Amino acid sequence: MSVSQPLSLQLPLPVAVPGKIPDLSFVIPAFNEAGNIQRTLREVAAEAERLGKTYEIIVVDDGSSDGTYEAAAACSGQIPLAAVRLSRNFGKEQAMCAGLSRSTGAAVVILDADLQEPVSTLESMLARYSEGYEVVYAVRASRHDESPLKRVLTRGFYKLLTMGSECPIPANARDYRIMDRKVVEALLSLPERNKFMKGLFSWVGFRSCAVPIELKPRHSGKSKFGFRRLFRLALTGLTSFTDWPLRIWTVVGLAIACLSIAYSFWIVLKTLIWGADVPGFATITTAIFFLGGLQIMSIGVIGEYLSRVFSEVKQRPGFIIAEEFRAGSPS
Repeated sequence: MSVSQPLSLQLPLPVAVPGKIPDLSFVIPAFNEAGNIQRTLREVAAEAERLGKTYEIIVVDDGSSDGTYEAAAACSGQIPLAAVRLSRNFGKEQAMCAGLSRSTGAAVVILDADLQEPVSTLESMLARYSEGYEVVYAVRASRHDESPLKRVLTRGFYKLLTMGSECPIPANARDYRIMDRKVVEALLSLPERNKFMKGLFSWVGFRSCAVPIELKPRHSGKSKFGFRRLFRLALTGLTSFTDWPLRIWTVVGLAIACLSIAYSFWIVLKTLIWGADVPGFATITTAIFFLGGLQIMSIGVIGEYLSRVFSEVKQRPGFIIAEEFRAGSPS
């Protein structure tokens, strides 16, 4: 095992050696998964060998602080393993992209490090892939293990996302999926920095098929996706794949303008027929606060989209690799 020097920011696709392209590349993003990663690597390798597939496993350490990279490296003498350590935590979306950029297989499998998605489902997914589907993705069969609030918020998010999206994004889809090499190359060709991978998976198209799965409990640790991270990811998804939050303020503004004109006509008519009333302080105050709140909200929505534009025009890389190694040949 040899550790390379830190790479430059430009990350070209690795060149596969002729005749050595594995059937499957497993991309496993990991953040503080030292308690899970070795067990995950062993189970993935065992399943790939049982299915008779040549394979490589690529672990992307997304800035972990618990020794995930070192724990993965300890397995390098047993399985064909590549490990990538990012210079800091860039988020799961960018960690997946880093793994995809290092994959060489004819097909790529994205799998979470906690192995809540049973690796035993790989056989049925490969069966659908062999039928000609270029993307086979897992969907949650049920969400009974989540709180009622989270289920409601998730359902609402996908409804908002599909309202103005140019491509359908399946609800309850997981990152766990098999993708043909041409799908991976299409994803890597997309230049945007603020990535919402579930949306990008759908945007690139190709023949796709869903396979329902039941999630298992985590072997160790707890989920890193708390409410704050999920909210940020949802905001990225909404601003990346729909523009209705911008367009809705045109409708709101037009509706308020029409109501204001109608109300002004009513005041003129009332004054001409019944005479002028004493102005109402409460009415004026309520109107000012209401319209002021709408203006601030609309500026906030515009600001969210503007911040995405600002991030894109800086053209900073989505991730930086601090070190990586590749040990062994495709098994």
